[in-house]
Amino acid sequence: MKLKITRNAAKQLTPIIEAEEDKELKLRVYITHAHGDHAHYGLALDKPTEEDVVISTDKEIDVIVKKDEPLLDGIIIDYLFLPEEGFVITNPSKGNTGDH
Repeated sequence: MKLKITRNAAKQLTPIIEAEEDKELKLRVYITHAHGDHAHYGLALDKPTEEDVVISTDKEIDVIVKKDEPLLDGIIIDYLFLPEEGFVITNPSKGNTGDH
């Protein structure tokens, strides 16, 4: 499984993760709902289970995703300031380049 965290997203995520008292918590990306060939995603702090895989990124943030979920393979976690400020998760490898 592959994923990418952009520099903007890492700048927002790092202080949140570092402020957490429970150091076993990691960033989880999950599917809120899927339809057709794409999904909508969410973020949370969580602990991995046996159904998960933990991916280390080049931004020194470990990310939990569910094993064997093809719509999580190739995601990009970004943080945008316009048109609305917030996290955006897309999966261009599956044709998901943003909300519709």
